[in-house]
Amino acid sequence: MKFNDLKLSDPILRSLKDQNYKKPTPIQAEVIPAVLNNSDIMAAAQTGTGKTAAFVLPILSKLSNPKYKYKGHQLRALIVTPTRELAAQVR
Repeated sequence: MKFNDLKLSDPILRSLKDQNYKKPTPIQAEVIPAVLNNSDIMAAAQTGTGKTAAFVLPILSKLSNPKYKYKGHQLRALIVTPTRELAAQVR
């Protein structure tokens, strides 16, 4: 599987290519399609397996779509983390 197979937006795919990312990790391959389908996610994987990218890439992909254009004071994404340290990383 490649990132192109995951239906991410063109800007995200270009950025991944520019950073020389070729294929998603197993957690990314499982989570990205679920996030793009508006599913709630709770996942666990070892440190360094790309969990943050697994939820951030599809969120950014959706937010880059004009269909999700900002409309005033509207919540567009909510990310809950178990620790302050992790919250600081995804901020």
